[in-house]
Amino acid sequence: MCLSLVLIVATVSSVNVAIPSLAQSDLTPTDTQILWIVDAYALVFAALLLPAGALGDRFGRKGALLIGLAIFATASALCAVMGSATALIGMRAVMGIGAALIMPSTLSLLQSVFPPQERAKAIAVWSGFAGAGGAIGPLLGGFLLGHFWYGSVFFVAAPIAAVAFTASAILAPKSREGDGAALDPVGALLSVVGFSGLLFAIIEGPERGWTDALVIAGFAVAAVGLVGFVLFERRTAEPMLDMQYFRTPRFAMGSLGITFTFLAMFSMFFVLTQFLQYVKGYSPLASGVRDLPLQI
Repeated sequence: MCLSLVLIVATVSSVNVAIPSLAQSDLTPTDTQILWIVDAYALVFAALLLPAGALGDRFGRKGALLIGLAIFATASALCAVMGSATALIGMRAVMGIGAALIMPSTLSLLQSVFPPQERAKAIAVWSGFAGAGGAIGPLLGGFLLGHFWYGSVFFVAAPIAAVAFTASAILAPKSREGDGAALDPVGALLSVVGFSGLLFAIIEGPERGWTDALVIAGFAVAAVGLVGFVLFERRTAEPMLDMQYFRTPRFAMGSLGITFTFLAMFSMFFVLTQFLQYVKGYSPLASGVRDLPLQI
């Protein structure tokens, strides 16, 4: 489970180190396309995380994990050989589908395997490896870029995912909600629409301008989708995300705090890796090493 989790997180951080190499590659991406190469994965991952977790609970977490790893490994290998920036963006989005199936399944399987007295320790280890993935990504990406072509940053995830698939197929138990968790297709659709609209507007805003009609439309779609999601989840009998959790101050403030922390952290990673390579002249590996204190 931890290997699968490290793979997901490292995939986010390693691509940041590869931005200068991508910009100088035969793909000749624009600045906006570079941003989409980085964020298409995160956008789909974030948008599908809740629905994918619900599907795993309903139909089986082990199956969701194995399907997610298969999708992730295949898409990672294909990313390495894409012949255009647009095709690479599309395949990165497919990787996000795999990641959305993997991540909730790993945590749910841990919760079902470990008894209550050991569960907190298991989740702590799981969380620690999530942080380790952020630190491993830039170092591994920097090493690969120093010896191979830019596609190696994507391709390396394929064999690791294959190892995680084999180990999970052998060791992970079958697990699902005992009473057959109900699906929430309306809530899933609203969350996907809301998050997709929000991230699309944020990514396209700097290039098109914040007053551009398409950017404003993205924010409007996000507002309608996310507000609609909250209202619907409060009224449906079996919500995908119980809004009552947010009445607990520790949960609500913790969620808000980690949201802003990740917003600032990944924004800094995106800018800093380019500063270290373009302005300071460091190699990808040296840049990854200097990124390490922030990752930790």
